[in-house]
Amino acid sequence: MDTGRPARAKNAAAGKRKLREFAADGGLTAGILAVTTALCRGLQEFSGADNHAPLLFMLAVLLIARHTKGYGYGIFSSMLAVVLVNYVFTPPYYELNFTITGYPLTFAVMLAASVSVSALTTQIKRQEQVRLEVEKEKQRANLLRAMSHDIRTPLTAIQASASGILDNYDALGRQEKLDLIRDIREESQWLVRMVENLLSITRINGEHARIQTAWEAVEEVVGGAVAKFRKQFSQIEVETRLPQELVLVQMDGILIEQVLVNLLVNAAIHGKTTSRILIGVTVLEDRVVFSVEDNGQGIDKALLPVIFEGAAPAEREQSDGRRNMGIGLSVCMSIVRAHRGGMRADNREGEQGARVQFWLPQQGEEKAWM
Repeated sequence: MDTGRPARAKNAAAGKRKLREFAADGGLTAGILAVTTALCRGLQEFSGADNHAPLLFMLAVLLIARHTKGYGYGIFSSMLAVVLVNYVFTPPYYELNFTITGYPLTFAVMLAASVSVSALTTQIKRQEQVRLEVEKEKQRANLLRAMSHDIRTPLTAIQASASGILDNYDALGRQEKLDLIRDIREESQWLVRMVENLLSITRINGEHARIQTAWEAVEEVVGGAVAKFRKQFSQIEVETRLPQELVLVQMDGILIEQVLVNLLVNAAIHGKTTSRILIGVTVLEDRVVFSVEDNGQGIDKALLPVIFEGAAPAEREQSDGRRNMGIGLSVCMSIVRAHRGGMRADNREGEQGARVQFWLPQQGEEKAWM
């Protein structure tokens, strides 16, 4: 087995991504300048005047500065635009004449416009990032409040079971002791999952309030989640349907693995009659879609609209905190949104069971919609 294959593939994918970004911005710059030049030539032949050329090229520079990354393309296009106006659309035609009155001013105005628009675009993107971070922090606070409340339930149950064994050891029969020990194990397993979710939130909202992504192989992340799930639910059959080719996605592999574990555990516990779970991965043009389907009892239709909000209304839940399905799914939604992805849940049409899907952007796109 070639253990270096994923690493080489990740490096190659990162190089291709940078090349695609360079080609996209370069192609956009060349295209806008070419269209502007053709438009100016057409207007020149139609009207016999050249005074429209500086204005149209100014507009072209603004568009380039707005829709490309950084300052380089805007500055380059402003320089090239001034040269084109001078060479093609200013008498004497097809000759460079740097002594034309107002030429330095035209160059300075175009250059200042491109730098200003590039700076404004960068500022807008930064403000959007700040807004997302504020929303993320608010969501984190709500989740932590909900989790801290529900953590008391398993701790109380563990304490009560342990005290029952210690205080009544001689009076209890073997089966009663085993039942109490089994309760302790189940409550502690639930508590471990809750702590893992808390750690996931901490990773999302840690030192710099942003996740660190890298090119990860989808099959490795899915395999890790399935292996963890089978340790606790060995009686449930898990089938995976993955693409034959190696699929790489920019993600925090540990967090996405936690999402899959949460979805698998939810399917096992809340499906009640679940005996089989299917994990599927579908590669689309702009995103990679993960799907977890089970053959259990499905999701209450009244719960679907609020299932990712963090805590279901009390009247739809039982007193046992473990019945709260919203906690784990809220963590999942937080993780997926931090990756600029999306998530949804529904019941399988014409079949028994539920289906939860989430998707991550492909090729470094900022957003992915289903």
